[in-house]
Amino acid sequence: MKLIIRLATVAALLALPLPAFAGSTHVTLYKNPECSCCEGYAAYLRDNGFDVEVKPTNDLAEISRKAGVPEQMEGCHTAFIDGYVVDGHVPVAVIEKLLTERPAIAGITLPGMPMGSPGMAGEKTEPFTVYAVTKDGKAPTVYTTE
Repeated sequence: MKLIIRLATVAALLALPLPAFAGSTHVTLYKNPECSCCEGYAAYLRDNGFDVEVKPTNDLAEISRKAGVPEQMEGCHTAFIDGYVVDGHVPVAVIEKLLTERPAIAGITLPGMPMGSPGMAGEKTEPFTVYAVTKDGKAPTVYTTE
């Protein structure tokens, strides 16, 4: 009987949506003080169960660079989540993939401000290409498309 109860408990936990597990995951998001889409992205992360602390800064490019994100690959904000840098409007499904797989990289980036990405207005017109970045100067590689 105890085994059945344990199995039912495990099954119930596995049935929860992934964002339910993100509730304890803290995010520090650095953004330009004048950027409103970054607030939209922070709200999107909160809506998906993350605990988000927003820090306005005028040193965003420097923060991204130190985290391993090349200038041409920067998004409009830089977040730090569980030891990884997440630059730009990266969808939660990709963040969850990163946190589950835990690859040996500095983090991921969705360069620019693609229309229809989380926190951005408009409709998504093409797949988003998310890149893996390292701190050793190697060129970014495609992590996934969403």
